[in-house]
Amino acid sequence: MKRSFRLRLALLLVLLAGSGLVGFSVVSWKLIYDAKVSRLDASLENQLRRSVRLPDGDRGTPERTHHLGEEERWQFYESMLSRELGTGLVALQVTQGNSVLYQSANWTADLDASALFRLLPEPTDLPETVPPNQDRRMRGDRPLTDRLSNFPFATRYKTSGAWRIGAIRFPQSEVAIAVSLQSIDQEMVVIRNIFLISIPVVLILVAVGAWTLSGQALRPIHQLTDAIQHVSAKGLDQRLSSQAIDVEFVELIQVFNQMLERLERSFKQASRFSADAAHELKTPLTILQGELDRTLQQAEAGSEMQQRLGSLFDEAHRLSEIVRKLLLLSLADAGQMSLYQAEVDLSAILVEMVDDLELLAPELTVQTEIADGLRVWGDRDLLIQVLQNLLSNTIKYNLPTGWLRIDAKQQSTMVLVTFSNASKELSAADRHRIFDRFHRGDPAHTRKVDGTGLGLSLAREIARAHGGDLTLDPDAPNQTSFTLSLAIAPHVTEVSS
Repeated sequence: MKRSFRLRLALLLVLLAGSGLVGFSVVSWKLIYDAKVSRLDASLENQLRRSVRLPDGDRGTPERTHHLGEEERWQFYESMLSRELGTGLVALQVTQGNSVLYQSANWTADLDASALFRLLPEPTDLPETVPPNQDRRMRGDRPLTDRLSNFPFATRYKTSGAWRIGAIRFPQSEVAIAVSLQSIDQEMVVIRNIFLISIPVVLILVAVGAWTLSGQALRPIHQLTDAIQHVSAKGLDQRLSSQAIDVEFVELIQVFNQMLERLERSFKQASRFSADAAHELKTPLTILQGELDRTLQQAEAGSEMQQRLGSLFDEAHRLSEIVRKLLLLSLADAGQMSLYQAEVDLSAILVEMVDDLELLAPELTVQTEIADGLRVWGDRDLLIQVLQNLLSNTIKYNLPTGWLRIDAKQQSTMVLVTFSNASKELSAADRHRIFDRFHRGDPAHTRKVDGTGLGLSLAREIARAHGGDLTLDPDAPNQTSFTLSLAIAPHVTEVSS
């Protein structure tokens, strides 16, 4: 399975951003929660300091509570706590020794403050209170509430939720105040939901941004890939510009351009050698054929010498055809194949070729479906060579007493000619290399068939030089098909439109 570097890069950025956001959210949520609890602890501490003066009716308590009894004062204090602390869920417990002086109705055993009282100093260790009728400023003493410290706090959990408890001890009694954390929990749920909604949204934005940025970062790679895909024998002269390219990719572009330069130089040398060799061989082969033909005519008819000269003449002719095809292929590779283009009546050429089939392959069943008026734009001689090569292959590589079929039709702006014949199934390797030069397939099947393995390669190069193509059709049972595609003649387009 292929992996996408761009996708992996984007996912990695999203993972890093997601980890950072989740970590930030968890830490922020904890800090916010601790800050809210600390603020509540500060409020509880202030209320615990006020509770020191409440039993004696000190100046810190409201005057309207002086006529109330002790229990009524604590009830009033509890109601005041709800207003001061901003919540209705407040519980109060006041003890003296082992006896309970006052306890709220919603105070339960779950709100056990004994552990907090153990953290407080013993009554004998507490500073003495100052008599109400003596001015502290005259004695230079601080108020008792200022001299008390070490207010312990703890969190207890009831079935209804968490509670925060603070405690204080003074000579007369011990006071514990519990406040429900329900309001803080509700606020934290809202903050948590905000994080749960905002984090996926931010991650989606990060993913989109990471995908876009990674695409821009990999743009030079895409340009290099496109350039490589277009590299062919005719495109080795192209070069990629290293301007406006990030410095990380400049060296890669330079190496690619140097590789193209070496390939272009090597290909030109090989192409020039092939063309020069074919051109140089053409003249002596022509002379050899002429001399053999003249000697053949002078030899005694039916003699062994004439038969040997005839075989040599055929081989010289075959060698001459190979040289001619090699010359055409070298010109095609260099993009210098000369085309004498004109309007070509492809339908008429195909009909003439079909008429000759009765003499070429009388044992084969021939089926044709050739549309009338198929005209293309190209070199007539080269196109006839392509059609003859395809027809020759359908005959040579056919099954005994087999069949062949020729279909020709116009499709959009192209003319499609398909040659099909009965044959054995081609192997995957043969299908892949069927257009390779000098490839003739399985020797067991082609040993007795004349050929050089250049015909299909040359036919495809001629088709591509005309702006068309020659392709091997998808595999079908017991048959092989080739389709030649050529552009229709210009004036045919005007008539059809």
